[in-house]
Amino acid sequence: MARRVLRAGALAGVAFVWLSGAVWADEARRIAFSFDDAPRADGPLLSGAERAETLVSGMARAGIDGAAFFVLTQSIDQQRDGAARLRAYVEAGHVLANHTHTHPWLRDTDPATYLADIDRATEMLDGFDNVVPYFRYPYLDEGDTRDKRLAVVAGLESRGLQNAYVTVDTYDWYMQALVNEAVEAGHPLDMDRLRDVYVEVLVETVEFYDALAVETLGRHPDHVLLLHENDLAALFVEDLARVLREDGWDIIPAADAYADPIAETRPDTQFNGQGRVAAIAHAGGASPRELVSPWEDEAALRARFLANGLLPEEGSSQ
Repeated sequence: MARRVLRAGALAGVAFVWLSGAVWADEARRIAFSFDDAPRADGPLLSGAERAETLVSGMARAGIDGAAFFVLTQSIDQQRDGAARLRAYVEAGHVLANHTHTHPWLRDTDPATYLADIDRATEMLDGFDNVVPYFRYPYLDEGDTRDKRLAVVAGLESRGLQNAYVTVDTYDWYMQALVNEAVEAGHPLDMDRLRDVYVEVLVETVEFYDALAVETLGRHPDHVLLLHENDLAALFVEDLARVLREDGWDIIPAADAYADPIAETRPDTQFNGQGRVAAIAHAGGASPRELVSPWEDEAALRARFLANGLLPEEGSSQ
């Protein structure tokens, strides 16, 4: 299959170029899957329990091992069978990690309060197996000031927690919001077309950040893909993995990805919302507008859904 690549030199113009599979063919490209905000509430297509079962079986068929689930611990008791769903992920060979208790923005929180929220999550995770010492910032928000960022970094280090950065940020959460909107409007969904749009958007986003990594680092790092534990992930994870492999990617456990040298690279920047590679590029002088995938834009995604008949046309009635 031809490889979809966004040339890093044309990032500002967001122009996609199709290159032959021979490009970079001698270099391994590896990516790990991670899922934020588990266990989430029932969705419009699947209940929480159905989602967990579908996601576990889909990853098993796809050969995805050691995925990381970042747990929002207030949801364990709030969601029906929340603890059982997390244990299902563990029993399938995946790992759990800390995503705070209440999902605060660090920019709106003082470091002491923020770290206390992390501590509460740690206490709640003590009752589970396969909990790894990773912490992922909600919203990838590492604070609005350097002092605040460094205070939390010091707090994480004192607790033995590693920053579970991502290298591929996505707006999968907004695609799920668009599906919610369509279902609420009574709009019939073509599930094959929805699958294709979901997978295409995510693969194009992976290629964007990998091209950025090659231009910034001179190599392909082991990537960490940010997804959310939502209906779309459960329904289409197997398809996403298949297309990534067709495009030359190996899918690896999160623990392997976090052994990449960029885990030790801590760019001195507040521009962290697009992940570690974009932060490194920004610290090196790149403009923020060059560092954000074109599919991290709500208007662009809405237009793509509309063009594919996945939303009702404005003004139409169902």
